[in-house]
Order: sequence, then C-alpha cells, then structure tokens
Amino acid sequence: MSESTLRYLTGFGNEHATEAVPGALPQGRNSPQRAPFALYPELLSGTAFTAPRHENRRTWLYRRQPSVVAGRYQPYEHAFWRSGGDPRTALAPEPMRWAPLPIDTVDADFIDGMRTLAGNGDVEAQTGLSVHLYLATRSMDRRAFVNADGEMLVVPQQGRLVITTEMGVLDVKPGEIALLPRGVAFKVALPDGPSRGYVCENHGAHFRLPELGPIGSNGLANARDFQAPVAAYETAAGDYEVIKKYGGRLWRAPMKQTPFNVVAWHGNLAPVKYDTANFMTIGSISFDHPDPSIFTMLTSPSDTPGTANCDFVIFPPRWLVMEDTFRPPWYHRNLMSEFMGLVYGQYDAKPEGFKPGGASLHNCMVPHGPDEEAFERASNAPLAPHKLDHTLAFMFESRYKFIPTEFALTSPQLEANYADCWAGLKDQFTP
Repeated sequence: MSESTLRYLTGFGNEHATEAVPGALPQGRNSPQRAPFALYPELLSGTAFTAPRHENRRTWLYRRQPSVVAGRYQPYEHAFWRSGGDPRTALAPEPMRWAPLPIDTVDADFIDGMRTLAGNGDVEAQTGLSVHLYLATRSMDRRAFVNADGEMLVVPQQGRLVITTEMGVLDVKPGEIALLPRGVAFKVALPDGPSRGYVCENHGAHFRLPELGPIGSNGLANARDFQAPVAAYETAAGDYEVIKKYGGRLWRAPMKQTPFNVVAWHGNLAPVKYDTANFMTIGSISFDHPDPSIFTMLTSPSDTPGTANCDFVIFPPRWLVMEDTFRPPWYHRNLMSEFMGLVYGQYDAKPEGFKPGGASLHNCMVPHGPDEEAFERASNAPLAPHKLDHTLAFMFESRYKFIPTEFALTSPQLEANYADCWAGLKDQFTP
C-alpha cells in the first residue's frame, strides 16, 4: 500500500477529505473534465440522491481505474452464508444458546469462514439483518469482497483484523468494532493468526448514533471517537478475484487489477472503527436497574419511531452502586428480540455458562434473565459499590424475530439443556 495507511480521520458521519498523493483531490468540482493525475472520478451513493441533506450519505472516489473494469460474474457457492430468515422454520418459543465454534478445524479466510447463525427481514425489502460468526485462519490476499446487500458491523472476539478498504486501512482488535458500508470493497488480513468474531449484516437503514434524549448532549458513544482511514492505494500488480453478495447470493468475477486503487476521496460514507473503551456508560446512582437501551452504541431505525430494525448494544466495564437493588438484569419478556455475544470476560447474568465466542438468542416474548447461580449471588451480595471489570458483552436487538439457520439448529455447539440453568428457581413465597 501507499504510505500513511494506518493514520485516521475522526468523526462518525463527518465529511472527510483525504489524499494519498498531494493534489489528487479536485478543488471546487467533484467531476472535472480531467481529474488530477488522470484519475477517474467515481461516486458511491449510500442513500437516494434526494434523501434529506442531514441523512444523505455519499463519497467521491478518485481512482486509477473505475469499478466497472471487471470480468463477468459467475455464481459462487457458499454452504453456510444465508440472508434473512426462512419463515417456514418451525421454531419453538424457547431460549437458545451456542457454545463457541472451534476454529482449529477450519481452513478458510474471512469470507469462506462465515457461518450464518440467524436472520430476519428481507434483503430485497431492505429490512432486518443477518447474524454471522466468522472463523478465519488465513488472510485474503488477491481477493476482495463487496456486500451489495447491506453494511457489515464486525465485532472481533479473537485475533486482530487488518481490513483494507477502498478508502484505506483499518486495524481492528478485540474490544474494537468496524462498520463497513454497503457496496465498499474490502479484504481482511490476520496479523495475529486465526481469528473469530461476530458480524451483523444490516439490511435496513444505516446504523447511526442514537438520540440521547434526557441524557443530554454528552454520553454513550461520541462521534469524535470513531475513526475513518486516510486514503491509501495498493501498488502491487496482479489479478484479483472479487466476491460480491447481491440479492442474497454470492457471485465471483476476475479483475486484472486491484480494486484498492483509490488515491483520494471525500465524503461522509466511509468505513470506521471504534474502541469500546471510549463508551461512556450511563447507569443508576440511586436504585433500580435501568433499561438496557442506555447501552446503545448504534441504531438502525425502522419506520416505527423508537422500535429499531437493529440496535447494537454493548455491556462494557462499569460500576454498580445502586441501593436495595437486584443489580443483574431482571427477568423479562420483551417485544424486541435479542441475539447476544460475549467478546471476553464474564457476563454478570450468566457467570459460568456463557463463554467468550458463544452466542444466545432470546426472541420476542421468550422469558429470560439471570441463571440460578447469578440470582442467588445477587440476592445475597453486600450492596457495596462494585465494578464489573474485564468484560465485554454485546447484543443485536431487533423488532423482528430471529430465525436460526439449519447450520445453527444442527450445530453440536447448540446447548440442548440451556433452559436447565433456571430449573432450580423454586417458589419461595413467604406471606
């Protein structure tokens, strides 16, 4: 790559301008008759042209060759990548949990190692999301991926990722997340060896920062802590293979050149990364356990205000100081469906059974909450200030029911006895 590949621009949804070669950005015109250095102007639109100005997302790319220079696409078979959910699946209204999927049996890059666990909505209707786990043991070399079906929120759990995109390079470690816009080409390298993590493929509205309401102007994730890459282009010659996800299917095409040939760009549609250590948690300092919505980092809204297509919620280290309060999450049945993962540490409502790299699914109106051990411990613990430390759990929360894939339903990691963790909760009514 060209120089300065691991410097960053700051701000979520900001208008950025960056050039790997001084003078490569046209001044005053987006598409002059002849762009500097004989580059090709190309517009990437993430929204309709006439979307309201404050919602419009687009970026101008100035590249050595345009994206149209590619071979013919042919179908690419993938045994485990699925989109949306199959409504014919008979799914019992029960909680579900998966142990971590092993990496050592896989020989695959980030694309071939993708395993869809659940999904909802419809790719063509641009609703819902798909939830994947990736198991990667080798880097993508002369290979690139483009997702035309939705943006991808990547949550590494084990192993660092170096994500080369058309706009530059992101270095993302566990504890950080990456958001890759729909339609942007990228490839993934594994500098630390095998990697495992989670992916939310969002088919609905763009992820954005949630409104803060009575929290005020500060708190949760701050826009300035998101980092976008500076312009960088690949200099090595040679053929590439491009894999594209389009209409719920995968396709492949040859290219005679690298797709990572953008010398300069400006706009507000860009890949970004975020360190969850910068998340400003909000909580009670008197009594009671607030709703988990106070941990929302990003939201993809739906046509119903306040009822998201997808909320990305994290549970990072935080202090618990509430008086006369059961401090883990209470038992609950929700309108929203919850897919949960654990990056590292322990989750306070499931201190033993929920492992890093694992996953749980509690769909709409399926009861769930602390297991027997967590209930007993929290009911009898001295209520001194206590810090939950060295932990990071997250949730993809959706208004639509998640439907597990056949792979997920037949996986040996599916815990058939998950519901037994509540079996010991006895009737202790003492009038």
